[in-house]
Amino acid sequence: MIILRVARPTDDLEGTVRMYRDGLGLEILGQFDDHDGFDGVILGKWDLPYQIEFTHQAGHPAGLAPSKDNLLVFYHPQRNAWMRVCEKMAAAGFRPVASWNPYWNARGRTFEDPEGYRVVIQNAEAPFQGGSGTGPLEGAVSNRL
Repeated sequence: MIILRVARPTDDLEGTVRMYRDGLGLEILGQFDDHDGFDGVILGKWDLPYQIEFTHQAGHPAGLAPSKDNLLVFYHPQRNAWMRVCEKMAAAGFRPVASWNPYWNARGRTFEDPEGYRVVIQNAEAPFQGGSGTGPLEGAVSNRL
């Protein structure tokens, strides 16, 4: 199985991990201290093909998100489950915000962490599942590069 890991630096490793763990329900899969000058935590779920890694390097500020359209999008097709995740996100310290791209406001909620990175909790099926090339964006998005 191929696993995707998204990695980004943070100025508040402990606080960021707490938010993503408590808000998204991710588990700590691994962590490291002073690995070539970096501390880090890897979050995810053992049965899912993605991981999020947060790192911190002392003396090197990570800064804020480069734009309001830096997103991680999580699809929750069941409305009750979607609502529970949205509630957990706010309780974990994510700030609800209007999405920069209005598409995400129609069926989702966007949350921002203190460093400006955003997470969308979308109440829909994920498009482009199973290699079909179809989904809710059919006709609006091309499959060619």
